[in-house]
Amino acid sequence: MIDLHTHCLFSDGELVPAEHLRRVAVLGYQAVAITDHADSSNLDFIIPRLVQAAERLNPHSSAQLIPGIELTHVPPALFAQLTAQARKLGARIVVGHGETVMEPVEPGTNRAAIEAEVDILAHPGRLSLEDAELAAERGVFLELSGRKGHSLTNGHVAALARKVGARLVINADAHGPGDFLTAAMAEIVGRGAGLSAKEYDQVRRNMEELAKRAGAGGIDIAR
Repeated sequence: MIDLHTHCLFSDGELVPAEHLRRVAVLGYQAVAITDHADSSNLDFIIPRLVQAAERLNPHSSAQLIPGIELTHVPPALFAQLTAQARKLGARIVVGHGETVMEPVEPGTNRAAIEAEVDILAHPGRLSLEDAELAAERGVFLELSGRKGHSLTNGHVAALARKVGARLVINADAHGPGDFLTAAMAEIVGRGAGLSAKEYDQVRRNMEELAKRAGAGGIDIAR
C-alpha cells in the first residue's frame, strides 16, 4: 500500500511525522508522502522539515516517508515558479491542489498545475477534456480521492482519464488517523469510480512507479 497525498501538523493535519509514519507502517504501507498545504509563504518552512524527518525516520521504519508538498490555492501564474522552488528545496512529490467542486479554487488552476508538470493533480473535479489530454501528454498523474467531498467527482476524472490515456493514482488526502486508506478501501475507491480490475491494478502500479521515482526504497514495480 502506498499513498502520495497526506497531511501532518505542518499544515492542517493532526500528527507529527513520526506518528504519521508509524500509523501507516502498522497498516502495512510501503511508503507515504506527506504533502502539506503550501504557498509562497510557507514552502521554505515545510519542505526542509519533511526532508529532515525522512532522513531521520526512514532507517527505523518499514514504511518509507517521502517528503512532498501540495501547492494549495496558488494563483495559476505562480504555479511554475513554486513547483520549481519546491523541487529545489527537496520535495520529491509535488501535488497541485486541483479544481475540486468542494472549494472555490481559481479557474485555470488545473491547467497551470499540469503545465508546471507537478507529479499529481489532486482531486481535479472540474477537469476538462483538454486538460486531461494535456495531463496525458505531460505525464501528470490525475488523482482519484478517498476524501469525503472531493471523491464525488472520481467517476468524471476516471472517465476522462480512460478516454485520453491519462494515468491515475488513488490517495486518501489523509489529515488524521481515521483518514488513512487500507488496501481494501483503496480498491473500493477505484472500483467505485468505475475502474475495472485491470485498470485498478494499473493504478497500483502507477503508485509504485511514482514512489520509486521519488526515492522510496524497497518498492518493487516488477510484480
